[in-house]
Amino acid sequence: MRLDDTAPRTLTPGGHPTDPEDTPQRTGISGPESTRLRPGTTGPEDVPRRPGTTGSEDTRQRRGTAGARSPGSIAGAVLRWLTLGAAVAWTAFVVLHHLLSGRFWLWLLPDLLPPVVYLAAPLVLLAAARLAGRSRRWCRALAVAALVLGAGHSGTNLGALTGNGGPVPAGALRLVSWNTEYWAQGERPERFYGYLKSRHADVYLLQEYMHWENGAPRRIDDLSRLRREFPGYHIAVQGELVTLSRFPIVATPRVGPARALGPTSPWRSVFDLSKVLRTDLRVGASVLTAYNVHIPAQYKLGDDPLTPRFYTDLYGRDSARRAQFGGLRFDIGANRNPVVVAGDFNTTAAMGDLRGLPARLSDAGHAAGSLYPASWPAAGPTLWRLDWTFTAGPQVHRYRFLDPQGMSDHHAQEVLISLEPPRS
Repeated sequence: MRLDDTAPRTLTPGGHPTDPEDTPQRTGISGPESTRLRPGTTGPEDVPRRPGTTGSEDTRQRRGTAGARSPGSIAGAVLRWLTLGAAVAWTAFVVLHHLLSGRFWLWLLPDLLPPVVYLAAPLVLLAAARLAGRSRRWCRALAVAALVLGAGHSGTNLGALTGNGGPVPAGALRLVSWNTEYWAQGERPERFYGYLKSRHADVYLLQEYMHWENGAPRRIDDLSRLRREFPGYHIAVQGELVTLSRFPIVATPRVGPARALGPTSPWRSVFDLSKVLRTDLRVGASVLTAYNVHIPAQYKLGDDPLTPRFYTDLYGRDSARRAQFGGLRFDIGANRNPVVVAGDFNTTAAMGDLRGLPARLSDAGHAAGSLYPASWPAAGPTLWRLDWTFTAGPQVHRYRFLDPQGMSDHHAQEVLISLEPPRS
């Protein structure tokens, strides 16, 4: 007989006695056998198991079930990454825009975005930052950076918050600039000329004095009608540009690429090269220079971006735009007269092309009453300001856009200015 025959024994679930030595010790044992005994149990066999599984298999299945993600958690993770990714992508886009707009011809395509997007996009990202979870701080920081970088490109007019240009003095000069969209083509001439005359402007700077037929510009001659409708006005015409003035025109020097034209150059050459018409006007004892501007468009509706010709034309238009901006900048830089520059620039507040204008020019739009002045398309939604008026010398008292009454896709510009007395 063994010495431990008297040791207490337990019975197995089958009723067979077991020796205490046959029961594994729990201290220091690892693996499935290390499961702690619950009160009232005799071993691991008492832990409930799924039918047909061993202990180890059941443990693995429980862990797998606990680690599985629900569809809702997956969707949340995707939303967080999308929010952060949008913040990174937009901030990178704004940085590239600063670097490339006005410098790289292919960026003329992203330049087509409405300027208000540079204000709206970061504000949306700020509101959505909470969806980024633990990355929301990064999302907010990127959105703020994009807002700071892009606010100046948004086209917003903070001058509308501080009031206009003050009271209009007696004798202020009224100037109207308008892209007529093919000069009453398809419109009753009486209605067209009635609209122009109703503005009672001292100076008119008009673009697209032409018709468009079979995909090409066609010359028109409406000078006799102009003289009848505006008796006493002085008239200058160059290609598609017309300037009407109550004040005498004392000079019309050519600007930029137009300087290469001769007295017998064909009209189509004049049309292609003359996108700035300079007129020097005798206003009292001063000479005011008025620049009538129509910068070539960078894109035409209907162009197919899937063809090589699209990019060839885009590069050519960028070159033409640069030449006109360069000629305008050079001429203004050498001009000591007070100047007003107005017309269809086919350029938004977000585009770097405007950086090339002389620093002494000021945007007359600061005297507008609108927080977001815009001129195109007139039929709406009017999200782009393509038409501008700049001054150097004259004081701007009022600036606004006029409804073209369905005769053009551009709103007309109206500005009231006064000249400082000439220095003795």
